[in-house]
Amino acid sequence: MSRGVKLGVIGGVFAVMVGGCGYGVYNIASALTEGTRASSPAAPERRTGPPDADEVAETSRKFLTAWAEGDAPTAASYTTDMGAAGDLLASYAGEAGITARITPGTPAGTTVPFSVRATVSHDGKSKALAYRGELRVVRGAEDGRALVDWSPSVVHPELRDGDTLVTGESAAPRIEAVDRDGTVLTRKEYPSLGPVLDTLRERYGEKTGGTPGVELAVRHAAEDTADTPLLVLSEGRPGRLRTTLSAPVQAAAERAVQRFGESSVVAVKPSTGEVLAVANNRADGFDAAFQGKVAPGSTMKIVTAAMLIDNGVTSMNGPAPCPAEAVWQGQTFHNLRGMEPNESATLANTFLRSCNTGFIKLVDEEPLTDASLAREAEDRFGLGKDWRTGIVSADGTVPVAGGPDRAAGAIGQGQVQMNPLNMASVTATAITGAFRQPHLVPDGLDDRPRATAQGLPPGTAAQLKEMMRLTATQGTAQRAMAGLGGDIGAKTGSAEVDGQSVANSWFTGFRNDVAAAAMTEGGGHGGDAAGPIVADVLRAGG
Repeated sequence: MSRGVKLGVIGGVFAVMVGGCGYGVYNIASALTEGTRASSPAAPERRTGPPDADEVAETSRKFLTAWAEGDAPTAASYTTDMGAAGDLLASYAGEAGITARITPGTPAGTTVPFSVRATVSHDGKSKALAYRGELRVVRGAEDGRALVDWSPSVVHPELRDGDTLVTGESAAPRIEAVDRDGTVLTRKEYPSLGPVLDTLRERYGEKTGGTPGVELAVRHAAEDTADTPLLVLSEGRPGRLRTTLSAPVQAAAERAVQRFGESSVVAVKPSTGEVLAVANNRADGFDAAFQGKVAPGSTMKIVTAAMLIDNGVTSMNGPAPCPAEAVWQGQTFHNLRGMEPNESATLANTFLRSCNTGFIKLVDEEPLTDASLAREAEDRFGLGKDWRTGIVSADGTVPVAGGPDRAAGAIGQGQVQMNPLNMASVTATAITGAFRQPHLVPDGLDDRPRATAQGLPPGTAAQLKEMMRLTATQGTAQRAMAGLGGDIGAKTGSAEVDGQSVANSWFTGFRNDVAAAAMTEGGGHGGDAAGPIVADVLRAGG
């Protein structure tokens, strides 16, 4: 009888036991009946439907056991993607230097939770690591086997497609980031700042006097995404980095975005361009507040109104009729359901009610051209001018557009793309008349130039600010802004997106020397979801 290695479960923890054991041998005689050789056994029938409890238990046991032993090829063979799983599991024990004991929990249907107690080792240094994870068992598409539905998050919840785990000297020294008043900013207290702090560390760690340590980190596949540290084996010396953020406003922003899923918000100081807060509540972890590129809906009417005033088409108290529908080059545009037409409306009335047709009826007036909105956005509001904020950001897209897209762009649809950072800046420019490029860190840390723009004539800025005041006190933003004191103003928006049954909710507003903008995917009308988020932030910082 041969000797071998037998896998066992001790106390629910996968372990390795070496010893003698007998292995069953297929008995040919059992295939014979009364002297007649049986035909070859038929191939097992391909199973269908969700895996049953036995399959879930067996598949998860085999996968977790092989993973705990550091046997990446075998563990990967029990997944739906052997190649990707094999590479990541090999790096777990290799580049990351992790040895683990894995304890499975009680399955819930096809989902199996588990806990990991591990040791991370590098160059004579070791430290304990503990975390929880879960896997899901599915039916394989090709052969019907029960397999672990592969995702990098099975290995660690911070991992995404293409990410790896590495242990070694940190890419940059750690930083102690502080707000404008010296309060230390941590990812534990301000979760939305995690990716921001990682990027600030990567860009400015060496400029703040720190020295690198040794750490386990997630190395992200996405470009311009800094490593995410998971465990520090050796501290190094952190540098100190002062930011423009405000801890009280950031705390309010963190709480506000939790009110609605898939939400993002940014607050800036109009008199300086300093970013006071940035927060996201998104399942995908994407920094949509700074990097998003989606239609901003009727919040774009701030820029469109400025274009109309600057080009002499109309003024705040000038005509801007609001018919039930408007036809532009064969495409018909409508207003929100229930909006009463007003053929004698002024621009202020059309703005505060957010009448689409009133703006579209004016975009073909002389001297406007296909390029007018794009010029206004870039020359006056600084959009699309390569902002250098201190972290990765998108600076808005308002292209020259003809045909139906010219009209759609006037109401924040078509090819126009923005994010909350852009719209907070638009509000800041509208109420001060000056474009001050938003930024998170002082200029002295590097030689990056700030974008510049002409800004608005004083008369235009005064009219925009007054129309936003009216919108906050008498128009579509009234309910969201109720109870806020001081000098307030706002603009609502909802943006239709292909494939979504409910529009994205947009809202931008100001209170004294704070401007904020928010977006909630699938949030509906601007005042329903994004509005309360902005109001909460303004209440904390205004």
